[in-house]
Amino acid sequence: MSRDVLLKGLQTLGLPLADAQVALLLDYLALLQKWNKVYNLTAVRDPAEMVTHHLLDSLSAIGPLQRQTAGRPVQLLDVGSGGGLPGVVIAITCPHIDVSCVDTVGKKAAFIQQAAATLKLPNLRGVHARVESLKAGEGGGFDVVCSRAFASLVDFVSWSRPALKPGAVWMAMKGKHPEDELLALQNAAPWVDVFHVEPLQVPGLEAERCIVWLRERTAI
Repeated sequence: MSRDVLLKGLQTLGLPLADAQVALLLDYLALLQKWNKVYNLTAVRDPAEMVTHHLLDSLSAIGPLQRQTAGRPVQLLDVGSGGGLPGVVIAITCPHIDVSCVDTVGKKAAFIQQAAATLKLPNLRGVHARVESLKAGEGGGFDVVCSRAFASLVDFVSWSRPALKPGAVWMAMKGKHPEDELLALQNAAPWVDVFHVEPLQVPGLEAERCIVWLRERTAI
């Protein structure tokens, strides 16, 4: 059932994945369900809803991310990753992208580490830390910093700014077009340039979704 829904959704998204990647996504979902009983990783507990609300919702961002990075091997930071959404999904579908999932809750970072080991994903790691503590100078920084339903745009860019490489972008996954947040961002963070708000269509989900793409303004 879950596999059929996933395959149909991938077809709708125009996202061709190898059978091994589809299997990994379903294995990840099984891990999420298992650990959720103890660690409370997500409020969504129905397996069918998990496919739509978690896997397909995260997968809807893969095409835009691939276009934005043009297939380059990049370093990506998933902020407030929780159970690994979208970070684990990105690591599975984009093996050329090195994914770090940061969360302030130790058991959630531990789950990511467990998922990386169980699913044999060398490009995935869990980081137990506050994003504000991650400095670009220490680890080289990140090319893409993403979040999914994490915080306001102002807080997201302000807290994660030190982790960016020069020329990096933010990828904020949101619900409906966040007019109020964009206005607040314009007032509170004039050093940020919103260069694209990209609508997303999530198969099987009757709800608005978008990605807000941002970067630091270059000095004139």
